[in-house]
Amino acid sequence: MSPSDPGNFFKIRSESKARAAIFVSGSGTNAEKILNFWKENTENCYFEPVCIVTDRPGRCRAQELAENFGLKFVPEDIIEFYKSRGLPSISLATEQGRKVREDWTQSMYEKIQELNVDFGIFAGFIPLTNITDHFPCLNVHPGDLTYCDENGERILVGLHTIPIHAAFMEELDSLRSSVIVACAYEDSGAGMDEGIVLGISPEVPFDYLGKGRDYWKAQFENRGKEKPKGGWQDEYQNFLEQNQENLKVDGDWVVFPRVVNDFAAGRFAHIGEKLFYKSGVRWVSIEVIEYSKESKEIYFKS
Repeated sequence: MSPSDPGNFFKIRSESKARAAIFVSGSGTNAEKILNFWKENTENCYFEPVCIVTDRPGRCRAQELAENFGLKFVPEDIIEFYKSRGLPSISLATEQGRKVREDWTQSMYEKIQELNVDFGIFAGFIPLTNITDHFPCLNVHPGDLTYCDENGERILVGLHTIPIHAAFMEELDSLRSSVIVACAYEDSGAGMDEGIVLGISPEVPFDYLGKGRDYWKAQFENRGKEKPKGGWQDEYQNFLEQNQENLKVDGDWVVFPRVVNDFAAGRFAHIGEKLFYKSGVRWVSIEVIEYSKESKEIYFKS
């Protein structure tokens, strides 16, 4: 039996739509899809973007998106912030670096505090930040975080193409994107992939680029163990990046705006790590929801 009032992720404002801050570091394509969803679904949209925040002013599309959609632009250059504290890099490897990261996060929060933000959306936001201490934040991840080992540990974790590689090594035939409630990071930088999974995308088949799985397995095995300075630039890396791009188009762009909207509508709630979804007037205990362009399928706890 489900509870009558599980714990909501944030208090729903009955008089208005949930106010969202969107955080962008790069191309902004995920942000743009969410903003287009907002513009194109006025009657059925439960969130209102109020600002675009970036750590890379002048080096990404954040300001362009803010201007195009009439939103407040909030720059907080992380590189310049660290330089102003006498640090040459934005590394979290030292105690001083972690303290500066806290100060940078606080400075960023103070710039948007007056906007009464209800939740944040990490749409390709690169630096780790515990702004999650101020309001819940949603993040999209290039891997199916419901896929676990026999001990219940998530397998497809990590940044960039690491989850794509992990899925390939698990001999999975397809990929999925996951939308999670972001967690605070630990001193080591770990922890961000451990949040509650709200939604997953439809399956996106691996693209072997006209070659078989065995070919790509051999390419990986032949690359050697030591990662070159500047990262891998080989054929196998290109294979991973192509599949990551496919997953963004057919995964991220499908699931992310729809989860954001359901989250803003107050349809997700939790007791600890137990997830609930409001179906009609009832809260039901669920495992996750798979979102497609036209429908959604609820997976219940077995």
